[in-house]
Amino acid sequence: MAFDFIIGTKEDLIKAVQTYGFLPLFAGSVPGFSVEEHAVPEIWYSPGSDDWPVWEWKGPVIRESGCAYGKFFEKRAAFISREWFPDFANYRRDGYDFDARFDDGLASYADKDLYELLDANAPAVSTGLKKLGGYGKGGRKGFDTVITRLQAQAYVLISDFVYARSKDGREYGWGLAQYSTPERFFGPSFRETVYCRDPAESYERILKHLKELMPQADEKRIRKILR
Repeated sequence: MAFDFIIGTKEDLIKAVQTYGFLPLFAGSVPGFSVEEHAVPEIWYSPGSDDWPVWEWKGPVIRESGCAYGKFFEKRAAFISREWFPDFANYRRDGYDFDARFDDGLASYADKDLYELLDANAPAVSTGLKKLGGYGKGGRKGFDTVITRLQAQAYVLISDFVYARSKDGREYGWGLAQYSTPERFFGPSFRETVYCRDPAESYERILKHLKELMPQADEKRIRKILR
């Protein structure tokens, strides 16, 4: 089953995520592996335009498909289906839950503090999470670095986007990321399946799947984005 789709509507995007399992938003180092490269021009951003439908679909796609979303590949945002995310998390976590990772010296105190803060308050909008943790001007540093690393390790995901509202109730602006942990976002179904396989087996399953989706792609590039 190779990639063969065009995205022109929100429904097209939901179907692509559910069908293919892995779908970065922006083009990266593997040609053809992104929403950007399969989107019709009318829904993608163009300079000087305030209209970017795909950007506004992110939250609805997460909610309606139940997929994971976050900076999972090359520090770039991607959708991962509910079906595939346990294997992805198992591989990226190397079989560790967060407490075990920290106990083995594989996570910093900065990572632990932010992870535990989010776990206790999820779902949490980025601005509120920063305020709770004392991040920002005159306070703690490194929020963006840590939250990006926790996403890459699949301990954190973006569960929705929250928009400011005008006096008449209309949403406006770019939307603020709302974070959660996969355990809280997916619930028992995730906790019961995430560590069912050896991490190496999860990696090989994902690699095989992506090679089938993109038979023309250089395997070294696929392996690189999976790191």
